[in-house]
Amino acid sequence: MTSAQIRKQFIDFFVQKHGHTFVPSSPVVPVDDPTLLFTNAGMNQFKPIFLGTERRPYTRAANTQKCIRAGGKHNDLDDVGRSRRHHTFFEMLGNWSFGDYFKQGAIEMAWELLTKVWKLDPTRLHVSCYQGDEAHGVPRDTEAANIWKQVAGLPDDHIHYFGKDNFWEMGETGPCGPCTEIYVDRRPQSEVDADRAAGRRAPVNGEDPRVMEIWNLVFIQYNRNPDRTLTVLPSQHVDTGMGFERITQVLQDVDSNYSIDLWDPFWAKLKELSGHTYSGKFTKTNSVDAVAEAADEGLRKDIAFRVIADHARCLTFALTDGAVPSNEGRGYVLRRILRRAVRFGRQQLGLREPFLHTLVPIVVDSMGEAFPELRKNPKHVTELVKDEEVSFGKTLDRGIKLFEEAAIRAIISAIESAEGTEFVAQKANVVGGTTSGKDSGFRLVFRGLNRSEWEFDPVYGLSDILNELNVRPPEISGSDAFKLHDTYGFPIDLTRIMAEERGMTVDLAGYEKLMDDAKKISGGGPGGESRLFELPPDVLAELHKTGVAPTDDSYKFNAAPIGATVKAIWDGHRLIPHTHGAEAAAAGVAVVLDRTCFYAEMGGQVGDTGELRSPGGAVMAVETTRSAGGYVLHVGHMEEGHFSVGDHVTGTLAGVRPRTERNHTATHLANWALREVLGEGVQQKGSLVDPDKLRFDFSHGQSLAEAELARVEELVNQDIARKLPVYAQEAPQEQALKINGLRAVFGEKYPPMVRVVSIGVPVADLLKDPANSKWRQFSVEFCGGTHLKNAADAGGFVITAEESVSKGIRRIVALTGDAAREVVSRGESVETQLESAKGKPDAELPTVIAELHKSIGAGDLSLRTRRRAQATIAELQDRYKKWEKTNRAQSAAKIDVAEISAKLLSDAPALGPGKLVVGEVAGATPEQLLSVTDSLKKKAGSYAVLLGSAVDAKVSFVAAVSDDLIAQGLKAGDWIREAAKATGGGGGGRPQLAQAGGKDPAKLPDALKVASDFAMKTVR
Repeated sequence: MTSAQIRKQFIDFFVQKHGHTFVPSSPVVPVDDPTLLFTNAGMNQFKPIFLGTERRPYTRAANTQKCIRAGGKHNDLDDVGRSRRHHTFFEMLGNWSFGDYFKQGAIEMAWELLTKVWKLDPTRLHVSCYQGDEAHGVPRDTEAANIWKQVAGLPDDHIHYFGKDNFWEMGETGPCGPCTEIYVDRRPQSEVDADRAAGRRAPVNGEDPRVMEIWNLVFIQYNRNPDRTLTVLPSQHVDTGMGFERITQVLQDVDSNYSIDLWDPFWAKLKELSGHTYSGKFTKTNSVDAVAEAADEGLRKDIAFRVIADHARCLTFALTDGAVPSNEGRGYVLRRILRRAVRFGRQQLGLREPFLHTLVPIVVDSMGEAFPELRKNPKHVTELVKDEEVSFGKTLDRGIKLFEEAAIRAIISAIESAEGTEFVAQKANVVGGTTSGKDSGFRLVFRGLNRSEWEFDPVYGLSDILNELNVRPPEISGSDAFKLHDTYGFPIDLTRIMAEERGMTVDLAGYEKLMDDAKKISGGGPGGESRLFELPPDVLAELHKTGVAPTDDSYKFNAAPIGATVKAIWDGHRLIPHTHGAEAAAAGVAVVLDRTCFYAEMGGQVGDTGELRSPGGAVMAVETTRSAGGYVLHVGHMEEGHFSVGDHVTGTLAGVRPRTERNHTATHLANWALREVLGEGVQQKGSLVDPDKLRFDFSHGQSLAEAELARVEELVNQDIARKLPVYAQEAPQEQALKINGLRAVFGEKYPPMVRVVSIGVPVADLLKDPANSKWRQFSVEFCGGTHLKNAADAGGFVITAEESVSKGIRRIVALTGDAAREVVSRGESVETQLESAKGKPDAELPTVIAELHKSIGAGDLSLRTRRRAQATIAELQDRYKKWEKTNRAQSAAKIDVAEISAKLLSDAPALGPGKLVVGEVAGATPEQLLSVTDSLKKKAGSYAVLLGSAVDAKVSFVAAVSDDLIAQGLKAGDWIREAAKATGGGGGGRPQLAQAGGKDPAKLPDALKVASDFAMKTVR
């Protein structure tokens, strides 16, 4: 069977024969789960069901899920290329039961598919079950084992028990349970018979790639609590996952995942690009084997083939689903993957020109039928990959050279630290994976006696040599690893892999410390959210059990004060009956009401703030509002008294909601306007709407030009001026998606009934005639947030910032209402100032420029005004530089170098064997200071010269020291730096000659005094 037939057969088996619903794969970029870098398992999109926060119209599901495991807890990146069965991107075939069938049904269906449909030999199948955990009250899973015996007739020696490998957990807390894994033993029959005769069990869950796990059946029946205890879930679920590439390997009877038909087009393309042929070589193990790789060039090339092809798939799917390479989070993981592939291509296959992007069409052609989204915009994906390749290519060769230099330093350090090692100044054949034999000894190759010139090639086979020398593996220093990352874009795993290929290690602890220090300096660092913002599955189950219905938040669109009843109080650890208690008050509390007018944070709009007040005078300040499993959590602190469950309270919003609504409605208009100006490629990538501003992220490859910014602002302000009404109405999703021009967030999951927000046209009209081309003239979006009644109430729209968030993603920040009007007014004042500045005399420009900088830094300006101001300042600076240059040339003739140097030297005191010349040359340019210094050097013989001048609010210094005084400790670079500090400046240079500058001419005498004192103290 082809891989396509195998995929279809799996889905048809569960959908057509066993009543499962086919649920398409979710994107590999999780839109609604910030805890995940990438979708890494089929269960990710069903997580809300397991948590009890969501219900679906089906209880059985099946699909093939796109998965990436290249970061976080599940990271297979290091194994890719060397392992027969690991990938960064792979497909996970799966079937699920949500409170429907459990262990019996899951095992029966799995056995039927494997042995009846796919005809696998039952005697070659083994299973594992959970051995139990008495400390936490989890019994040995003999239930699953007995079902295997009943359903499959498996003997005891085909049922294996393991510990944590057979207990699946979603995370540190949350749904979890035992699992049973299915293995296939593909060893020769003679080995199987030998094990049986010797009473040995098959090497299940080991390193032998011929005994391979193919399917994992997870039985979700517990919830892991923060204290690590387990609570039985109210509903039991099944979550299974079968590696598509693995089962295809078995059914196509090949010896690795990379030998299945899916990869053939990649091998053909890479042969075309490099001239090399893929031969399918592996080491005996699935891990890095530097010695084996050093000895076998063909193996290294095959590893490169696999790395490149795998990474091309991963990048194509991730970029198609909305991710972009960047310097943080999932974007950084993708950048690491891309750079790893490029590095393997460059070093092993000789691919020096950008090549990886040419594999994107191969991914689209080979997998586009199963995943149609690949065919939507492959050109965009190709361009993103090529841009990254070109960018990295500029630094790759330099980075590799610096790595080799770091490797040599590490080797020298390791050998020097070994006792009894002799360094012999004679060439010997000790590189390239070969040795000259123990009897003849080992000699390091170098030129001369300068160790920095050692000619030592640390590419491959180093571990053999160092083992013979009895030297510990050399270690790349943490500082070298950090420099490679920080300066040349080498991810740490790339450095580590390159080190392992050479039998070396990396000081990861030192690297991590430097990374942590860098994050602290840049303001990064660990962060977390209060558990007040979430309700665990067991708490949700308790609320359901006690009859607490989800909060009715339909009143949020009205925003008027509302009377409500306290239904539950959550302190972040447990449900409590009262809010009183100093500890609870200090830590905050979350109150659940039966109904609310507060908007819970969602879709980029921040949660409402306000207060809850009881008739008895208890008051709670609501600092934010969140949603969890349908319950609205009013999170804050008690200011007066306390609440109890059952109390009646009045909820009142703070007065900032109208400002938030202005920004939200303007965000919709901006989304529409950006598409009109920049084209269909604009897709929303994130937003933030709060009372102070709106922030909108969108896909676009370059900065917005002046005309584009002006047109976006113009379109939004036109709709505000037209006083367009804002309409909102729920509609069936399938029907709403047909509305011409409708905007929806790519990859977002929407419910069957969606809320449509339209600015300018009643939603009913849109639904009556959805294909009408004129609807594209209006903003129409899916949105559950709150909005103005009329666009006119936005009161204006001004963009104050536009920047790159990451590759291919731009961000605008804008203001509305009074804030926008203030910005416009301030901008008009700055524009007047700019026009006035252009007419000022050249000599006055430094003061004019300083005033302009002060004006544009005094508050928000429109981005267009700010750009014009910056351009004008640049023009004025250029004007002044030209004037200053001309003025200097004219004044230069007025300085008599010989006369000035003679006078300075006659007044100079002795300094050791020479003269100390420190003084001001009034009005001199830096060039003139150098001329005077040269004259003094010729006349003095032994000298320490430091001259300063002040011209047009700038201070200049030049220092020169003769070699005999340098020998006594006075260095020009150190000396001039101390003097310049006194004028608020800095500089430096060589011991013989240095230059510096300062900012405060009034402090020049102080600086010259500092210089004299410093020289006198240094030379005695």
